[in-house]
This record gives sequence, structure tokens and C-alpha cells, in this order.
Amino acid sequence: MPEAAARLGARWSRRRAFITGAGSGLGLALATELAKAGWTIGRFDREAQRLAETAPALKAAGGSIYDYLGDVTNEAAFAAALDSFTGTAGGLDLMVNNAGVAAAGRIETTPAEDWRWILEINVVAVATGSRLALPHLKAAPAGGAIVNIASAAGFAAPPLMGAYNASKAAVISLTETLAAELGGTQVHALVVMPTFFQTRLLDSARAGAKEMATARRWMETSNFTAEACAKAVLEAVVADKFHLALPADSRWMWRLKRLLPAYFVSRLRKGGGRSTRRT
Repeated sequence: MPEAAARLGARWSRRRAFITGAGSGLGLALATELAKAGWTIGRFDREAQRLAETAPALKAAGGSIYDYLGDVTNEAAFAAALDSFTGTAGGLDLMVNNAGVAAAGRIETTPAEDWRWILEINVVAVATGSRLALPHLKAAPAGGAIVNIASAAGFAAPPLMGAYNASKAAVISLTETLAAELGGTQVHALVVMPTFFQTRLLDSARAGAKEMATARRWMETSNFTAEACAKAVLEAVVADKFHLALPADSRWMWRLKRLLPAYFVSRLRKGGGRSTRRT
């Protein structure tokens, strides 16, 4: 069977995608999968060096790459980049709101500044990206899809990660609301809830030394990869899925939390968050 990116290309023949935070990690892995299927890809990232270093491989893989330097919290720059891309590509089929940051620490010691920082990037920018993309997706004859990258932390809510957990829970709720509002259109919404895998997420994280060391240990010992996550995400878009918890063995957490929330939280108290160590 053809790869998911190729099957999506059969649905959306123009094959146009815009991805935030696509200079590394999951964003780059998604761009790589799409490039191999001949997609036209707009990448929005705040790190010029990451974009420059990774563009040649994407082009060699078969993609048409348009890179835009900017921060997702700057709505004017975000809108200008997306408008430039859609003008060049003739529209949009797939929007991926992937850019995000992390923070760790007890709620009682996490400063308000860190809360504002993480919510602005992880939540407000996802809402902004969705809002900016919708007119283009609705205008496409075959519709399109918005993929919002949350985290298993958004439903598992492990301790010492309050600000991060809350931001990703908001992305889950935002996408659920968006999906309801898109009823009657040809635009689909998907929220992705992966556990930890090796990315550069911690490069900009705000956390104490102890919390940072724990997060790095979780990430470094995870067997899940950005490449595997990217393939699963595109398969979910093909299947018009709504929620996607990854990897497969994390789905028991998703089901348990929704069915028995009090029991799930009691397990966290007893285990110190160990049952969700890969979120």
C-alpha cells in the first residue's frame, strides 16, 4: 500500500501543506514524509539555521520547499507567511500546528511569566494558526485538514508539569471544539497526543535542574521516534481520525483517564507519575 502522504495526495491533488516548528523534530519528520510524496511544503520556524540545514534534504526527497522565518506568537508574521505560501502554492490542503515549548515544576513554584509564555506559544498560537488556515482550507474544492499537536500530558496530567499539562489539555479541548464547529464542511480536525520521543523540545524548556534531568531521561529512554509519530499522524489524517494517542501502548492511558478519571489520578498519587513517564 502506498505511504500515507501519497494516499493523501490522491485526495488533495495539489498536495499543499504548511507546518509550524518544522525545522526539527516532529515538524521536520512530517515535512520529510510529505516531501517524499512530492508535496509543496511551507515551513514556519524561528530558527533560520535549522531551516537552512534541513531544506536541501527535503528538496532532494522530492518536495517543493518554501521556508519562512518567524515566531508563532507574532500574528502579523504568521499571517504574512501563510498568505505568501498559499499565494505561491495556490491554496492549502493541510495545516499542522506543531510548534511548542515545555516547562516543568510544581504549580506552587511556577511563576506567572512561565505560564504566560507557554500558553501563548502552545495554545494561543495553535488557535491563531487554525483561524488563519480555515479560510484557505474551506476554499479548497476537496476541503482539507488541520492537525494540532498536543501531548499525552494533556490528558494524563503527570505531576510537576502543571503549566505544560494545562497548555496541552487546552489544545485537546480547542481541537474538539473546532471539530464540532466544522460540521457540514469538508475540513477535518485531528488532535495528536504523543508521549515523549527524542526531539529538541527541551532546548528551550523552562524548568529546574532536577525536573530537566528527569525530562531528559524520559526522552532519551523512549523507544518512540519522531519518524514513527509522523507516519502515524498522516495515517490518521487519511482515516479522518479525530483523536490520536501515540504510541499504541499509550492508548490504555487515554481510555482509562476518560472512563475512570478518579482512579487514574489516584494511580498518579501512588506512583508519583511513573505510569505516565513517557508523556
